[in-house]
Parts: sequence; C-alpha cells; structure tokens
Amino acid sequence: MDNTQIAKAVIDAVGGRDNVRSVAHCATRLRIMVNDEKKIDKETVENIDKVQGAFFTAGQYQIIFGTGTVNKIYDEVVQLGLPTSSTSEQKAEAAKQGSWFKRAIRTFGDVFVPILPAIVATGLFMGVRGAIDNDTVLAVFGTTQKAFEASNFYTYSLVLTDTAFAFFPALICWSAFRVFGGNPVIGIVLGLMMVNSNLPNAWDVASGAAKPIYFFNFIPVVGYQNSVLPAFFVGLCGAKLEKWLHKHVPDVLDLLVVPFVTFLIMSILALFVIGPIFHTVENYILAGTRFVLNLPFGLSGLIIGGLHQVIVVTGVHHIFNLLEAQLIAADGKDPLNAIITAAMTAQAGATLAVGVKTKSKKLKALAFPAAISASLGITEPAIFGVNLRYGKPFVIGLIAGAFGGWLASILNLAGTGFGITIIPGMLLYLNGQLLKYIFMVVLTCVVSFILTYMFGYSDEEMGTVTQKTEKMEETLEDEPALEDVASAAPTDEVIQAPADGKAIDITTVNDPVFASEAMGKGIAIQPSGNTVYAPVSGIIQVAFETGHAYGLKSDDGAEVLIHIGIDTVNMKGEGFTQKVQANQRVKAGDVLGTFDSEKIKKAGYDDTTMVIVTNTPSYAEVKKLADGEVKHGDALIEVVPNEE
Repeated sequence: MDNTQIAKAVIDAVGGRDNVRSVAHCATRLRIMVNDEKKIDKETVENIDKVQGAFFTAGQYQIIFGTGTVNKIYDEVVQLGLPTSSTSEQKAEAAKQGSWFKRAIRTFGDVFVPILPAIVATGLFMGVRGAIDNDTVLAVFGTTQKAFEASNFYTYSLVLTDTAFAFFPALICWSAFRVFGGNPVIGIVLGLMMVNSNLPNAWDVASGAAKPIYFFNFIPVVGYQNSVLPAFFVGLCGAKLEKWLHKHVPDVLDLLVVPFVTFLIMSILALFVIGPIFHTVENYILAGTRFVLNLPFGLSGLIIGGLHQVIVVTGVHHIFNLLEAQLIAADGKDPLNAIITAAMTAQAGATLAVGVKTKSKKLKALAFPAAISASLGITEPAIFGVNLRYGKPFVIGLIAGAFGGWLASILNLAGTGFGITIIPGMLLYLNGQLLKYIFMVVLTCVVSFILTYMFGYSDEEMGTVTQKTEKMEETLEDEPALEDVASAAPTDEVIQAPADGKAIDITTVNDPVFASEAMGKGIAIQPSGNTVYAPVSGIIQVAFETGHAYGLKSDDGAEVLIHIGIDTVNMKGEGFTQKVQANQRVKAGDVLGTFDSEKIKKAGYDDTTMVIVTNTPSYAEVKKLADGEVKHGDALIEVVPNEE
C-alpha cells in the first residue's frame, strides 16, 4: 500500500470523515479526535500497513507510524479532507470530554502526580526505619531499640519521614494552584498557613493532647496536618480567585493588591469554611474506605484486585491517588498499594504468558517489553497492546488479580507509601513485610501466567489476528528507505549519547509507547544540560519546527529518533531552538538544537529524552552500552546487524 491508500484505509477504519473532529500529529503518532470511539475498527487500524500500534487515550485515538512516515500520512489525510488542529488544541478539547466525574478524577490525578516523588521517597525512608527499628537488627550495631529511639539519629529519621506529611497541605495547595492556573508560590504559602505551628496540631487534637481553638464560640479550628481535600479545594478556589483578581485589578496595583486580597480571603475561607466542611467530607470518605478495606475474609482485596485494571481502562483510576493519600496521611500505611500491586502483577503475568506461547515474532517483540514495563509499574502497554487486544488474557488477568488482592488482604499487607508497585514497590515493605509481599507478587504472577498459558491464548484460536500481525510484520520489514537517504544495508555501529545526563532504562519512562519499545529499542536520558548533539554522522530525516524531536539516518544505516521530553509537542516550540533542517548532512557531535528544561517542567511536562533505534528489526541486537551518568559523545547504544 502506498501512503494515499494507507490514509484512505485509516479514515475508513476510524469511522469515516463524519466521525473525525480533527487530526494532528507529533513526532511519531497521528492523533485523531473522533465523535464516537465505538465506530473505530481498532483491529483493522492496527493491521494497516506501516501502523506500529494504536491506542485511545485522553479523548485522542493515537496511531503510531514512526518518524518521517507520520508526516507523510498526515499530509495525505489532510489532502483527503480531514479537519486539522494543533496537538495542544486537541489536548484542551480532550480535557472537556467525558462526564463531570471523569473530568474531576482526571483533575485529581493532575494535582497528585507531581507530589508522588516526595511521597514515594518518604515511604521508602519509613520502610528502611521500620526494617532496622527492632532489637534483632540493632543488636548487630551494638544497640537496642530503646536506645536507638532516644538517639539523635532517630530524630534525624523523623525529619526524613514526617516532613512531607506534616506539610502535606502545602504540597497539595501548591500543586492545585499550578494545575488551575494560579501562582504556585501563593498556593504553597496558603498551604503552610493551614499547618502553621500557632494552630493546634491535628494529631495532638486527635490524641487528646491539645484542644481546638474556637472562633465565635462555635467554629473549631485546628491545623490540617493530616488532611487532603481541604487543601485541594483551597488551592482550587484560591487559583480561581487570583486569576479573577488579575483580570479586574489595574496593572499598576496588581503586585500589591492581588496577593494581599488572595491571602486575606482564602485564609479566612480555609480556616473557617472550606477547612471544616471538607475535613468532615474527608472523614466520611476515609471511614468508607476503611470499611471496605476491613471487610472479612479478604473480600476487599478480592473486589478491588479484580476490578482495578478495569478502572484503569475507564481512565478514572486516579481516584486511588486521593484514597491512598488519605490513608497515608491518617494512618501512615496504605493497604490499597498491595492490592493494586496484585492487580498489576496479574496483567504482567498474562502478557508474559502470551509472549512465551505465541510463535509470532511481532507479538513476542511487543509482549516481552510490555511485561517488563508492567513489572515496573506501567501496565498500559501490556493492557492495550496485548491483553485487551486478545480479550481472554485480560479477563484471566482480572481473575488472577482478584486472587492476588485477596491474598494481599489476608496477609494484611500495607505499604509505607504509594505511587510505586511490583518490583520498585518492594521498597515500601521493608518494615517486616518484604517476604510476604514477594510471596504475594510471585504467586499472583505464577497463577496468571499458568492460567493464561493454558486457557487464555493460542495462535490457532487467534489465527486471524495473528496472520494479520505477521502480514504487517512482513510489510514493515519490506518497507523501502526514504528516497533522500542512502539505502546501504545496516552495519555494526555505535550510537553516541546526544545529551549530557543520566541514562536510564527506556521501559521505565512515563509514556506507554516509548516504554513498550513499540517504536524500537533504545535508552532514555534524564538531561542535565540543554543541548542536543548528533549521535551519528548522516542525514537529518526529520527536524520538527517545534524543536522537540529529530530523526536521523546514519551513514551506516541506523535510523535514530531523538525525542526531547514527553508530550512536549504541545509546547509549540516554546523553550526549544532548532539548529538544523531536514535533508541536512551532519557529523556526530554537531549541535542539533537546544532546549530549556525549566520551561518544560514549568509547563508541566517531563524532559526525559528518548534515543530510539527505529529500525530495530533490521538488527540482530541493539545493545545498551551506558547506565548512569553520560556526556554527549559517550558510547550509548551498539547495533549489531543480522547475519547475511
């Protein structure tokens, strides 16, 4: 099929022109906003020539074509009459879609995700302290638990573990201001006001060691050290108020009036209105969560473990961020983490079974990286790329997840934090629970693997899909090189690091396409510099005007994609400077462009940079040569060609 035929096939498969609201593209994906997702023939889309995968997320149907190819397909669909829009416009439109409940849950996720690193780290410190704070372990160091808890080192450990939760409202309020368009500094100060040391400490009031302050003889006021919802709604209302004031206060008075009025009004609302009301609501939600978790015979784990990944598919799983944050803030432990881990482990086991059993090279190449990604806590590639596609593996994963969740409940597993699961999640169970946690994870994975291998997948039963997949695989292997690039067969070569920073496993990045290695194998770099250099000598195939991505073909045949950040195409070039153009020849080490990590992070995006060998199938092996700190020009990846 030529590109025009592919474009026509895509339009037909997504439900025709009438079902398309707008189309856009980024470095690798065609992004289509549709009127009705049900009209999309997803199986047909995934088996169109040159399509490397497809999934529906955030209101967009994203079809992966890869660098260079996606530009050509986009041009074709536009010529065939599809309406266009920018990816940022699509994202804004997608945010308006769905029920009010889905939009609210998505907003909760946007607020809580930036806070997770602090919560994860604090949880790890709690786990480490829990592991050593007993006489058996401390005896190795010649001390006792009583002496340890009276030491200055123990006091230091309390600083590590208690700070984030003592000032949790400040973190939440800061993040809420950022999400809703206010000044995050005003948000963090408002949050700090809610836990000011002059207010009675919430934990002391709860234990009876202190009493609330009563204003007007009937409004009890305490600190909000263990609260989540009050800080969230203070941040929401405060950001809206600040934005309104900016529009109505003259510019000459803006700097003085806006923060003054915002602090005055919101501090009153926080302590006397929003705080008391939503603290009460929060207590009811927390009581309901505890009631479910305390159901007898492990029923809570059975129910939640069986349904969690269904909730992930619906896109409202961020509700668990709120519930887990409340549990950690109130109790210092999170039983939901273990149950969620079980649900995710089951999907990983099912995907692994498909990869082992299938004879399709294409499916193996998709399933194994997806299983690894799931084991690190990112299940979207496993769910959307394998399990849901074939149906039975997903259902068996739900059954095994229910079993694993039941086991987690029976074993009374509870993490010291939240936000990480499965292999990284072990660090949350160092307080005497590690062996039970490992037992639960391994047994859940084994049950899911065996059931899927025996009953969940066979190439014969899925013959139609498998044949189409093999056909697509052959088509991709036979795809001709671009006319403006030398067509020499790939040879052994080393690809250099295009930026300074820390090399990490690409399967851990927060993007299902890159993490699943659907675009090809490679390495991710967490940049410490601001310049991108050519990793090979060759031709620039793609140089986006936005400056966020470059595609090169080396003189020895390697096709390399450098993608700066995740979803940074939405920045429309802000913070990026491009130094090269398509079809330009470069030498390894030449400057391709620059970027501003601070602007990327301020805009709410991840600056992790992907270096991907997009013609991975052309090689027998793609070796990762670097791990940890790298400088541009260091050996990063070695590609080994197939034997003739």
